[in-house]
Amino acid sequence: MSTPPGSLEVAAVAVEVRKPRGLNSGSVLVPFAPASPADFAKVLAGAEELRHLGFEVADATPLTAEGYFAGPLSGRRNEFLSELQRDDVDALVAIRGGYGSNYLLDGLAVEPLDAPKVILGYSDLTSLQAYLWKRNSWVGFYGPMLAAGLDAGDGAAKGYDRESLLSAIGKTDGGWTLKLRGETLVGGEAEGRVLGGCMTLVETTVGTPWELETRGSILLLEDRGMKPWQVDRALMHLKQAGKFEGVRGVVLGEFPDGGPLMTGSPTVREVCLRILAELGVPIVFGAAVGHTPRPMLTVPLGVKAVLGARGEGALEILEPAVVP
Repeated sequence: MSTPPGSLEVAAVAVEVRKPRGLNSGSVLVPFAPASPADFAKVLAGAEELRHLGFEVADATPLTAEGYFAGPLSGRRNEFLSELQRDDVDALVAIRGGYGSNYLLDGLAVEPLDAPKVILGYSDLTSLQAYLWKRNSWVGFYGPMLAAGLDAGDGAAKGYDRESLLSAIGKTDGGWTLKLRGETLVGGEAEGRVLGGCMTLVETTVGTPWELETRGSILLLEDRGMKPWQVDRALMHLKQAGKFEGVRGVVLGEFPDGGPLMTGSPTVREVCLRILAELGVPIVFGAAVGHTPRPMLTVPLGVKAVLGARGEGALEILEPAVVP
C-alpha cells in the first residue's frame, strides 16, 4: 500500500545513522577552511564567540589563499583529514563557505573513527555534508561558521541563534522544537529525516556518487542571490531528476537578494509555491536558516523530525543529534 502524502509514516531506506559525541563547556573546536578564505578579523570574532559559549578553540593548520580558495587543494584536504583524526579536538567548525568544498571529495578517504565529530557549517559546506551522509551516514550540522554568523554574535542581524546551536550540538537526552520563523505555504504535518542544505549544492550532487537520496525526507533548501528564474530552473532540475519523489515535507529559506528582474515578474516565493505545491506535502517558506539576514538557526541533518506547517512553521526534532 502506498503512503499518502503528508502522513506520519516515513517511506525511506533504513540507514544506520552515526552521531558525534555532544559538545559541552570545555569541548575543543578547531577551525577548518574547505572552501574560500575569510577576513581574519571575522575569524577572530567568531573564535571569541565560541569561547564566550564556553568552548576552547584549537589552533588550525595555516593555509595560504589561492584565488577564491582558502588554500591549495592538498592543503585543504589534508587539513580536514588531519583535524578529524586529532584526539585533542572534539569538533570542526568551518571558517566560511564561498566555493571549493567539492574539490575535497574526489578520492576523499575518511578513516573509520570510533565516533564522527561535529562538523558545523552551511552554504558550500553542503557538498561535504552530503558526501559524509551518503558515504558514512554522519549526522551534519547546518549552522553558523566563524566568519559567517558566529562573528556577528547571538541574536544579531546576520548572527546566529544560540538556543538552536547548543541544542543541536549538545543535547543528548531527547528532542526539541525548532521554530522556523517562516510562513506556511502548504499546511499539514509530516515526519521524515531532515536532509538538504544550500539548494545550488544539493542540485550539484545529482549525478555524483554522493547524490542525496531524498525519499522520505523533510527537505531543506535555501540559497542567496538567486533570481526567481534561477530558483525555477534549479527546482525543475531537482523535480526532473526525481529528487521530490517521496519527499515528506519541504523547508525553504528566505532566498535573500533574489528579487524579480522587472515589475510583474514572479517572486521566488511564488515560483516555489507553483512548482512545489503539487507535491501535496507541508511546505514552510522563509525559514531563518542558512543565508538569512536574521539570527541563523542551526538545523541537524540526518535526524528524524516532524514538520508542522502552521503559522511560522516548526520542526519537532524527534531525537538527539549527538550522543553522550
